[in-house]
Amino acid sequence: MMTSQIKEPSISTIMSIPDGKILDFLTKRFVNDTPEEYVRQNIEKALVRQYKYPIDSCKPEVSIKVGSSNKRVDVVIFEENKPHMQENAYILIETKKAKTNPHGKKDGIEQLKTYMAACLNAKFGLWTNGDERYCIAKREKDGGFLYDEIPEIPSFGQTEAEIYRPERKNLQIATADNLLFAFRRCHNYIAGNAGMHKDDAFWELLKVIFSKIEDERSGTINFYVTPSELKDKTKASATKARIQKLFQSRVAAKYPKIFNSDETKTIELSADVLAYVVSQLQGYSLLASPVDVKGIAYEEIVGSNLRGDRGEFFTPRNACRMAVEMLDPQADQRVIDPACGTGGFLITAMNHALKVLREQEASLWNDPDNPTSYEIEELYRKRAEYLSTCVYGIDLNPALVRAAKMNMVMNNDGAGGLFRENSLSNPHTWAPESAAAIQMGSFDLVFTNPPFGANIVIDDVNILSQFELAAVWDTDETGKLSIRRDKNGEPVLQISQPPEILFIERCVQLLKPGTGKMAMVIPNGILNNPSLEYVRSWLLLNAQLIAVVDMQRDLFQPKNDTQTSMVLIRRFSKEEKALAESGNIDYPIFMAVAEKIGHDKRGATIYKRDAEGNEILSDVNNQEEAIDPVTGKTIVYSAGTKDRVVDDDMPDVVAAFKKWQEELL
Repeated sequence: MMTSQIKEPSISTIMSIPDGKILDFLTKRFVNDTPEEYVRQNIEKALVRQYKYPIDSCKPEVSIKVGSSNKRVDVVIFEENKPHMQENAYILIETKKAKTNPHGKKDGIEQLKTYMAACLNAKFGLWTNGDERYCIAKREKDGGFLYDEIPEIPSFGQTEAEIYRPERKNLQIATADNLLFAFRRCHNYIAGNAGMHKDDAFWELLKVIFSKIEDERSGTINFYVTPSELKDKTKASATKARIQKLFQSRVAAKYPKIFNSDETKTIELSADVLAYVVSQLQGYSLLASPVDVKGIAYEEIVGSNLRGDRGEFFTPRNACRMAVEMLDPQADQRVIDPACGTGGFLITAMNHALKVLREQEASLWNDPDNPTSYEIEELYRKRAEYLSTCVYGIDLNPALVRAAKMNMVMNNDGAGGLFRENSLSNPHTWAPESAAAIQMGSFDLVFTNPPFGANIVIDDVNILSQFELAAVWDTDETGKLSIRRDKNGEPVLQISQPPEILFIERCVQLLKPGTGKMAMVIPNGILNNPSLEYVRSWLLLNAQLIAVVDMQRDLFQPKNDTQTSMVLIRRFSKEEKALAESGNIDYPIFMAVAEKIGHDKRGATIYKRDAEGNEILSDVNNQEEAIDPVTGKTIVYSAGTKDRVVDDDMPDVVAAFKKWQEELL
């Protein structure tokens, strides 16, 4: 996958941003932090990083002459190597705050058309409020101008014809929140124009996203819509036929367990609605776009539709990264999340292991920058082997399992190891395929955030009877804890038990004795409530406590304010367990507090500030992927820019943990 890499620039500059200001991406000057500016900054980053326009060809706040008046265009792309003058304007862009009416007389598309008419050589225009987006081509006719809605504005060096029949080399890498905007636009458009319930609209969108991904895997791009198909409902039937064929032949046929009914094997959207959705997605490369960009976009859409009432709160990506980096999964280790949700933990662990694998393989190549075809084939063989044999997940919610499989496909695959089961049920009750793949004591690593909450309990005796932590525990006069037993010696079970307690024992059961490790989000009540001492005692008798990271209370806000910790353990071997029971085992434990987790209780991002309260600006190096315009292969490169720094302690926790480990050696 990697064919070249540019050396990263050093991080050196740190400056403060005055309160209420942000740094403009193009000019590097401070501008007011407003809802409209948020939309504009996303577009500015996209023009350079996605569309690949030279930064010196793009300029914000350009004054132009419209009749006898002076107007300001939000962003202008000028013809390459020409002065920034009105007659050299090539693409005009108007960005508005969310919910601005695109058809309003003052701030809508008509305003953009007026500006384009005044810039005689301007060819294209883009209007967006984030949630809605319109691309326009200007045509000359009979001494005047016509304006056609088109699927996309051209990238740097791309012709208009190439927009309509995109090649893989021209697909864009999504940056910032632009993919999130696109997913949201598509979902809202389907919900508003297809006469569907919100959840049905969601599943139809996922079918189209899946089709886009599979189309990218093929040699010829068939996921596109032409301008005539976009604006004519009759001609849009050609789009529907093309995407329907793609979906049925490449998606439904390839993933029969996901699309397993007549209803799921067909895209139910009308031709015109489907044409719009295709127009919003066709320019992106969903395969090559960064994992976090896709994850944020996908999980917001999933979360707004599938977030359940059984304590299902998706783990923030920075918390997933912290746990994964602390346990450092390798490409020969079997990983499982028995409460996988949409797959956030699994995707993070999977991509970490794949990165390690790629680095290991590249170290063996004669020329790391130019691997031979055999070396590339060997890398992909090992990748495929890892994805098919080492990544597993279970969830009770069938909709979440389906969504997780789609998420895994979008992020390198591994979907074959996901199963819909009750992780707490006896494995003998699982489907044969699930039971064969997921056996107790066979996993190297567990990453999980099980459902928790006061409103969900497990009271099925068939489930409770499997777990020592479901029993009643007594304390004798010496303070020793033991399981209460009836006259036949059988454990006396509690009436019910919250799932998070049972998940602790099930996760330990899944781990390989002696070597298996786990990172689990655990409510702090389990760690400090006197009535739950038996849970802590059981855990310390069965596992080495490696680390406890106390997480800030707002980690799961705005949906849940339960105080939690990330707990890392290693399952004892039989001999170690005997030592623990005799009280003859001792070891150090890493303890940390993540006081800052990057967002507030409303879910809004928090940035670092200086002593005067101004936000800090620092050089940031982002490793990005792009499509080589000549070979069409994915390349990896590093791009330096200045940006605000998220106020998040978790990277520091990882660094401190690794230093602590080194000091123990």
